[in-house]
Amino acid sequence: MAYRAGMALKDMEFVQFHPTGILPSGILITEGARGEGGYLINNQGERFMKNYAAGKMELAPRDIVSRSIMTEINEGRGFDHETGVQCMKLDLRHIGDERIKAKLGGIREISIKFSGVDPAKEMLDIRPVCHYMMGGIHTNIDGAAELQGVWAAGEAACNSVHGANRLGANSTSECIVWGKITGSLAVDYIEKEHSTPQFPNHLVTAEETRIYDGIFRGKGEVNPYEVKQEISDTLNEKAYVYRTENDLIDGLKKIRELKIKTWKHVDDQAKEYNTNFSNVMEVDSMFRVAEVVLLGAINRKETRGGHARIDYPTRDDTNFLHHTLAYYDPSEPIMKKHPVTITKYKPVERKY
Repeated sequence: MAYRAGMALKDMEFVQFHPTGILPSGILITEGARGEGGYLINNQGERFMKNYAAGKMELAPRDIVSRSIMTEINEGRGFDHETGVQCMKLDLRHIGDERIKAKLGGIREISIKFSGVDPAKEMLDIRPVCHYMMGGIHTNIDGAAELQGVWAAGEAACNSVHGANRLGANSTSECIVWGKITGSLAVDYIEKEHSTPQFPNHLVTAEETRIYDGIFRGKGEVNPYEVKQEISDTLNEKAYVYRTENDLIDGLKKIRELKIKTWKHVDDQAKEYNTNFSNVMEVDSMFRVAEVVLLGAINRKETRGGHARIDYPTRDDTNFLHHTLAYYDPSEPIMKKHPVTITKYKPVERKY
């Protein structure tokens, strides 16, 4: 919505993958499972994190663990899952049934309900899953967007507090802190703003035209639910934990081809409680966001935070220590750079 309204999306190429989503649902198994002593195991029976972060093991940052899992899979040390994908195993059996029920009761319930596995008796099939966007609506540190009178907070916003790589649990803190900051500033703005600008009725008309003429009166045979799955599959295949120039360009091409052949239409013509309509609207938004993510990832020829390029495996502060801004244009996103504000802590190399 902000993007369509002319505001920038910032740093959308930085996507966080949570290391342990259970198969086949992708529902998260909390880091608490590893915090209680869970092991990540490859098909050789090894706790493979010793080869990637010996000092932290399974409690290394999410991007490190996710990449380690995918490296193991790519090098042939994964397990075959019935869905056709490769996975690793999360072993909680040694923790014991009593402690799992006491400390990880919710995880046990999820495992049994969605995978049919009791973690006290069997290992869980896990694989990295898309979890959080470090990017979002471009705001300043107070959450104020470029459009006067608009603030954003939480995961919708990008005030740069996470940089290129959010640490676990910080999203909750972000919601609490910036919910307070932006909420207070919005109230102050309303109470102190004496002049009310003329309401932009032409924008309302344009939106009504987009909805009624572009969607309700649109025709086509393309199933929006199949399109949604194809968008997801394309990004999972082409812009996953590890990325390459060829994959990203191919992904962008596929997304644009799919967008062109997808006619916006709804089979359900009801004007109230129409989930078919809301899903079609969501697919339209997914196309826009996917394009921005892929373009940002193509342009960032380095590895930084949640963005890992196999063809550019190191961080390049000389050329890429900047934010990515994307502005809407009917033909394709307009990509710009924005300076990074560095205060107390200079970027350094991470070592484990």
